[in-house]
Amino acid sequence: MSLRLFRIAWVVARFRLDTLIPVERLPGVLRFSMKLSPLRLLPTGPHTRGKRLRLALEALGPIFVKFGQMLSTRRDLLPPDIADELKRLQDQVPPFPGDQACALVEEELGVDIDVAFAEFTRDPLASASIAQVHGARLHSGEDVVVKIIRPNIDGVMRKDIGLLYTFAHLLKRVPEARRLRPVEVVADYEATLFDELDLHKEAANTSQLKRNFRDSPLLYAPSIHWPLTRKRVMVQERIHGIPVADLEALTAAGIDLRRLAERGVEIFFTQVFRDNFFHADMHPGNIFVSAENPHDPQYIAIDCGIVGSLTREDQDYLARNLLAFFRQDYYEVAVLHIESGWVGEDTRANEFAAAIRAVCEPILEKPLKDISFGQVLLGLFQTARRFNMEVQPQLVLLQKTLLNIEGLGRQLYPDLDLWSTAKPYLERWMKERAGPRGFWDALTKHAPELSRQLPELPVLAHQALARSEDSHRQHRQQTETLNALRRRLRGTGARARRLRFGALLLALALAWQPLWEWSQSQPWPVLAAAALGLLLIAWR
Repeated sequence: MSLRLFRIAWVVARFRLDTLIPVERLPGVLRFSMKLSPLRLLPTGPHTRGKRLRLALEALGPIFVKFGQMLSTRRDLLPPDIADELKRLQDQVPPFPGDQACALVEEELGVDIDVAFAEFTRDPLASASIAQVHGARLHSGEDVVVKIIRPNIDGVMRKDIGLLYTFAHLLKRVPEARRLRPVEVVADYEATLFDELDLHKEAANTSQLKRNFRDSPLLYAPSIHWPLTRKRVMVQERIHGIPVADLEALTAAGIDLRRLAERGVEIFFTQVFRDNFFHADMHPGNIFVSAENPHDPQYIAIDCGIVGSLTREDQDYLARNLLAFFRQDYYEVAVLHIESGWVGEDTRANEFAAAIRAVCEPILEKPLKDISFGQVLLGLFQTARRFNMEVQPQLVLLQKTLLNIEGLGRQLYPDLDLWSTAKPYLERWMKERAGPRGFWDALTKHAPELSRQLPELPVLAHQALARSEDSHRQHRQQTETLNALRRRLRGTGARARRLRFGALLLALALAWQPLWEWSQSQPWPVLAAAALGLLLIAWR
């Protein structure tokens, strides 16, 4: 662990990442410390600040690369030069050698590369933080891509996760940071991240996504070739589309960018609320656009290694929270947070609502096209700090995905109105969920079970009535037994008191002197006391 910390510190120093910190915004003490930092003695080198950040994240490994991928979609939060460099992390990470890729494929499939494929391109088509992709052709003539997990990647990732756990446990000791539930968040991230190392799971996720959007104009997912898919190797249909980040190519193809951006939002909410199964790694490197119908563009999604889902309760609370925000009904937001347990039950709804209003009203009063969901989330986190609201680990993945979608949408169409695009969908979903259609869907879903239980209802009703009668009779018998026991205990208590008093008198008498002499020599008061004691003991 100490070696890993030393390496991180060395990378930070080597690429002078301290120059990315806005010193002028720091508090006085920290600003003074930064100015005295020994790192200022090191040269920044010939690279731009964006390239230095990208190279540093690549040097630190997959976890840091994924963080850079997420940042690359937030052009509203980053300077353009940094965002442009971080965009290269999506599919331009330095590859591992082609010979090593061939050897790994042969090891996983158990056959020579020429037996498995008619053609296999040794130079990768794309290389990312955890895997890289090679082009190939099956003996049937179908073009495919072969995804291969980087060798020895799990060891590096486990060291980084261990480091994150160390930081999380340190944060847990800080009262103000405890509400962020850092250990639970890291554990959730660990499970998600290591799922990406099992390509069987990614293949299954891709098949599920394809099934959810079968014959849909919104999204297309490639087919999986299961006979050639293993834990570290996956073979899938080769898709042909324009990278969603290539705005020049999209414009040249005549793609309706506004329609494309709005469809991205619709796809997200469809996955979260209709299917409860969402692609949680929708950075631009994983998204392509079909050019077949420019005025009705269709997304193509790959790399389904990270997916998410919510409980029915979280779905309901999330939808109602978002709708309340859209309507600027802060009291409803406060009540929902209390009902869901996201803040303590002792929180006063009116105070919480006032705090949310003070933070969000200046943001939401802007024109809709200027509102950033990232800004709203930041404002909520600031408010939550005061009311000790805990981070919900099950929602962290969803928040990250929504920020990615918003960043992607604003990149395609800067005037994207996320709120007005999402609001009609959420209102329709809530109406369907709570209305007759929702009732009918639930009834249809449970119809097989209900049809099995329906003939048994008379028997079940008779059994319920019989159990109720038995319970009533048992209760009556128990009451009578308790009353009788209570009477006996009262009598036993009086007898016990008499026994104790008689025993005390007898003991006093016997202690006076031995029994034989005692009966001959004691005066009559002692004899009377002994006789009374014996009488009380024998009395029933």
